[in-house]
Amino acid sequence: MIYLFCLLVLTQKLYLYKCVGGERRRGVISRGDRVISILRSLTLDGMGNLRVTKKGIRLEGVSEFLLPLYVKEIHSRKDSPLVLQSDRNVTVNARNNMGQLTGQLTVGADAVEAQCKRFEVRANEGGKLLFSADEDEIIIGADRLKVTGTEGAVFGHSVETPHIRAEPSQDLKLESPTRSLIMEAPRGVQVSAAAGDLKATCRKELHLQSTEGEIFLNADTIRLGNLPMGSFSSSSPSSSAPRQTIYEVCVCPSGKLYLSPAGAGSTCQSSSNICLWS
Repeated sequence: MIYLFCLLVLTQKLYLYKCVGGERRRGVISRGDRVISILRSLTLDGMGNLRVTKKGIRLEGVSEFLLPLYVKEIHSRKDSPLVLQSDRNVTVNARNNMGQLTGQLTVGADAVEAQCKRFEVRANEGGKLLFSADEDEIIIGADRLKVTGTEGAVFGHSVETPHIRAEPSQDLKLESPTRSLIMEAPRGVQVSAAAGDLKATCRKELHLQSTEGEIFLNADTIRLGNLPMGSFSSSSPSSSAPRQTIYEVCVCPSGKLYLSPAGAGSTCQSSSNICLWS
């Protein structure tokens, strides 16, 4: 660095000897004054805010570069952050030995864009992969993926996951507003509510189908609400007859269930006229 400044001073002196004339000489003297000003700020360690150390060049304060800067590494002071500032955007390019662009990071006013073959985010401790993206797939390696938006997460195609869980004391809702919601697994689908109710509601029909096995209902109490009541013609009951409180569950050939007033024997056959409209 010092040799460059010495060469500059020598060039200015040769230029001074070659110049003659008033206006020309004044311009040379002005340029020579600038050289003298530079020499005054020049020391063995550098010039002004510029310091030459064993590890490289050190700049103190704010530095402005009007042309491209080519360096191997840029470090800030241990107690200060590194700030890169531009009136438009800040672009960091990576090139190979052929000069071809292999990666680019652009921080603009509207977006932060990264162009590369593979984008990775790793943890500070241990270097664990937290996020990775390329043309084929996106990998999220964090222990938990949390979506805090009010609309939840929207997936345009299928989702494969071993476990879907809501936050503690929060409800889990899987919804398809305009189409079907399908859950498939070759070895079974298990839905459980350890401390609450499990409800399945629909507008039309609810199908429970087992192609090779059976449908097993195991509970202390099984209730079938709003079953239709079968009717049959019989002698009009007297006003003193007791109120009917026990009914028989009957099944039509189509599988439809209905109730029939219980008697000494089965009354399903006598009230089976409801099966005609099933």
